[in-house]
Amino acid sequence: MLFEPPGAAYLAQDEGLFSRDLRMTSLAKRAIKGLLGFQLFVAMLLFAAAGTWQYWPGWLYWSLFGLCNAANSLYFVRYDPALVEHRMAVGPLAEPRRAQKIIQSLMSVLLCSMYIIGGLDWRFSWSRVIWPIVILGNVLLVLSYVAIFVVFRQNRYASAIVEVQAEQPVIDRGLYSLVRHPMYTASVLMFAGTGLALASYWSLLLIVPIVGLLVARILDEERCLRESLVGYDGYCQRVRYRLLPGVW
Repeated sequence: MLFEPPGAAYLAQDEGLFSRDLRMTSLAKRAIKGLLGFQLFVAMLLFAAAGTWQYWPGWLYWSLFGLCNAANSLYFVRYDPALVEHRMAVGPLAEPRRAQKIIQSLMSVLLCSMYIIGGLDWRFSWSRVIWPIVILGNVLLVLSYVAIFVVFRQNRYASAIVEVQAEQPVIDRGLYSLVRHPMYTASVLMFAGTGLALASYWSLLLIVPIVGLLVARILDEERCLRESLVGYDGYCQRVRYRLLPGVW
């Protein structure tokens, strides 16, 4: 076109912004829908197992859990929608590797079991957990989400499944300079906090198999990264620990 009408450039820019806003709105709706669905699922497990709505540790945990999930998700919908879009693929069926499908399936069972045991513990008074311990559990939960937020800020390639994305670099700054898998470190903190927040010492027993599955996931994930991510071998030599500094 030889002649561009006055304001055409601004109109094209406005259309681009409008299209971007539509994509973000759609992504936000999908994220909120997923969050609400998972919140309802967690509530069903907790309160059905407890056999009552009068389960104040369950309500406190459920509320903070939902707020933390929503805060992280909506922040990154606004500031890094590509990360959120990529993390929509989650769970055993989304995993491309067979070993990870098995690990994620077992992890899902254990997480659901933790909620169910927490509710049953409240119903039958198996544990005698004082309220400061419950508060401590919720503090650990919030701290785990702070750590997850930092991980997402430092690594926009943090995927919910084991894969190497196109042009993905090795991230070795921030939390990644301390351990190779800070997301999983935050997950251990979250699981420990969950058991305490639900006023259930018995549910804490599940942390042992959960950590075992995380170890198996990390070892398989590192095989994938060593094969496909340039520079990952050198990173492993610089950062010794995988999950917990000074331990492993």
